[in-house]
Amino acid sequence: MDAIFAKSAWRLMPFLGLLYVANFLDRVNVGFAALGMNRDLGLSPEIYGLGAGIFFVGYCLCEVPSNLVLERVGARLWIFRIMLTWGVVSAATAFARGPISFFALRFLLGVCEAGFYPGIMLYLTYWFPQSSRARFNSLFLASIPIANVIGAPISGTILSLEGMARLHGWQWLFLIEGIPSCLLAFAVLAYLPDGPRHARWLTDEEKQIVARAIAAEAPDRGSLLNALGDHRLWLLACADFGIVLATYGYALWLPQIVAGMGYSGFATGLMVVVPYAGGLAAMLAFAHSSDVRGERVGHIALAAIGGAGGFVLAAATQDHMVQLMALTIAAMGIYAALTTFWTLPQSFLGGTAAAAGIALVNAVANLGGFAGPALMGWLKQHSGGYGQGFLALAAGLCATALLVTAMSGMLKSAVRV
Repeated sequence: MDAIFAKSAWRLMPFLGLLYVANFLDRVNVGFAALGMNRDLGLSPEIYGLGAGIFFVGYCLCEVPSNLVLERVGARLWIFRIMLTWGVVSAATAFARGPISFFALRFLLGVCEAGFYPGIMLYLTYWFPQSSRARFNSLFLASIPIANVIGAPISGTILSLEGMARLHGWQWLFLIEGIPSCLLAFAVLAYLPDGPRHARWLTDEEKQIVARAIAAEAPDRGSLLNALGDHRLWLLACADFGIVLATYGYALWLPQIVAGMGYSGFATGLMVVVPYAGGLAAMLAFAHSSDVRGERVGHIALAAIGGAGGFVLAAATQDHMVQLMALTIAAMGIYAALTTFWTLPQSFLGGTAAAAGIALVNAVANLGGFAGPALMGWLKQHSGGYGQGFLALAAGLCATALLVTAMSGMLKSAVRV
């Protein structure tokens, strides 16, 4: 049986990971674009933070409907639609002319992207049983730090195209990095099956084995109302809010933080790799440990507290190397908490309730993606530095750790904690 799941993982995870690399890069490349865009468009730190974060307002509004459509029409067709539209809008951001058009394009990008992440989280439940899902989640979610490890130097290099064909470097950044998403959308149509039953590379016997394994651990199928009425999902959404607050408060400001240490655009791209490489290692290690030990809540809480400690250290020092090390610790905590967290909402409900519930958690939590960058921008503009913002992100992670720990009793009936 393990060989069949490994076979599926080798077929699916590299491709899904590639899709998420493109997704995350188009979502956060605005952080690098800001190194020149803010000046050219007249964006203050506070306005930039609001514009970068407003993506998540559109994302939140369309998340649950998008995942319900995916369950109805199938992953292949709906993920194709999502990727094609977000690639077009991401590239179009190159033509923003001021705060209003920047806000509008970021909001529209969120609308177009809505449903991709929770859709993949739902899709993974079709293929892999709950007992090993942290490891398979981590193989997909590893794309977040990988996107930054790969994308940061590339983004820094693209910025050097300043003035070519009378376009700014940040305009080339949006144009060039939007194209792969559009091309990958068509690859989805050709490569991605809707589920194990449609996988040409599984034999009929292997399909039956996968179906039995998933059914043996599957929660009861439920309706949309089951998901909306499950208080555990609402509490988990609040817990994930703290992780998302830190993730995007961090990711959308990190290039400016590093550039403020005196690095050029290209050197900033190289230095930004360091925290994300640490985050990738921590993510994979915590996922493996969580599955081996059959424990979830403690891993999430420990990682969140560790990430908060990194932010507190970053706020307490003015030494650039110490601050970079502290931000690496913060990234390790954020991504280690994230990968294990998603085993929890995946475990509660099946059917339409699973589609709606996973999307609900992600939609509410992603309001943290609006709050994090906006809060960092407001505190930067009013305090002149990043220290207060780091402490706010640390507080969000501490709240996550406290909430999941307090929920451990009510989670025991659904998943090993």
